[in-house]
Amino acid sequence: MRSTPGAIAFIELATRPVTRVRIFLILVAVVVAPQAVAGQSKPTLTLAEAIERAERIQPRMVQAAGQVRTADARVRSAKGAYLPDLNFSTSARESYTEGERADVTTGQILAANSSTTSLNTSVNTSIELFDGFRRGAESRAARANRESAAEGFEDARYQQQLATTNLYFDVLAATQLVRVRETSVRRADEQLKASIARLRAGAAIRSDSLRSLVTLGNARVQLINAQTQLATAEANLGRLVGMEGPVGAVDDSSFYRLVTAVDSAAFRVEALNRAPQVRVADASARAARAAIGVARAGYWPTLTLDASNTLTGADQILRRSATVSDTSFRFNQQRQAAIRVSWPIFNRFTREQNISNQRANAETAEANAGEARRLVVANLTTRLAELDAARTRIGIAQTSLAAATEDLRVQQERYRLGVATIVDVVTSQEALAQAEVDEVTARFDYLRAKAQIQALIGRQL
Repeated sequence: MRSTPGAIAFIELATRPVTRVRIFLILVAVVVAPQAVAGQSKPTLTLAEAIERAERIQPRMVQAAGQVRTADARVRSAKGAYLPDLNFSTSARESYTEGERADVTTGQILAANSSTTSLNTSVNTSIELFDGFRRGAESRAARANRESAAEGFEDARYQQQLATTNLYFDVLAATQLVRVRETSVRRADEQLKASIARLRAGAAIRSDSLRSLVTLGNARVQLINAQTQLATAEANLGRLVGMEGPVGAVDDSSFYRLVTAVDSAAFRVEALNRAPQVRVADASARAARAAIGVARAGYWPTLTLDASNTLTGADQILRRSATVSDTSFRFNQQRQAAIRVSWPIFNRFTREQNISNQRANAETAEANAGEARRLVVANLTTRLAELDAARTRIGIAQTSLAAATEDLRVQQERYRLGVATIVDVVTSQEALAQAEVDEVTARFDYLRAKAQIQALIGRQL
């Protein structure tokens, strides 16, 4: 059986007078060392594919699409109110009556059974000539609701894109952090081998190998944590896109393109004009104002024209005897036309209550529209500041990463020459690992801030 460097170090150190605490730390480092796990194949998606799949199945998008269809139906109904209605009805009936009669000549009682067949057909139409401007107000309200539903769909789409993009970036960030932790484990393993070699050569003390072994254990624990975060992110992404099991993300260099110039004033103007949240609130306010006109129509009379055409036919057979019967046929046609005027003079202040309710709704909608504008501006200011801060942090993190890499190289060389201690090397290793993590974190903080701005202004940067 091949011995691992950790086992060799433990055997060598255990044969010497090492304290129990140190041996316990060595055991912990060896136990937490992760075993190699066979990689499992999993599907991967690009960001565009993930967004497209999420938009098809997420309840937010399904609900928004349904609201658009409902608003379209309301617009059609409002237009149809200007057209006359047309009704057609028909019915057929057959009846049989048994009876008796006395013959006037002989006085004999005779059977007088009769059967009747009737057909009734009617066509009715009605059109509202004047409605107190109600239909016009309803049409304006329906169109405003249609605009609000359409803008709500766009807002839901951008919000869903934001949620999908954030989860997608979580997977990419976790993947890169796993690579960082794997690199830290390799560095710690190489340092442990170097410490053991120097210990065997008599050029290092026992605590060097012990510290290196503990550092390797800590690096492996951090790798396990990073792998757990990656598994969680991939599982959440799979749930979002409607796939069972984890889903991986495809990295793209275009994600990391930095926005060179940011005009805050121009972005604010664009956000107020294009932000889906603002446009939804404005359309809702217009619909609420149009609803006031619908309520005011109750003060006006309505004028309606009705017309109908009815055709009735009946065939009656009267049987006087087995061989004698009388037959009569009637055919009637009736046409009607009428104009109806309806004017509710007093309805116990119901109209006033409706108008008051609609005015209150309109004032609330106006206030919501104003708050939506202020909220968009405030959020945009915050996101622009986060974008600028993340861009600055990326530069600082890259400089720190370069400095930490060079510092570790120098400390390793000084340790090899016996000038530096193992503490110096371990400190440099930890500083380099943290610099790598900071660089990944800053880069994805920038991407998330950019995605937030895109969701606010309703377009790609």
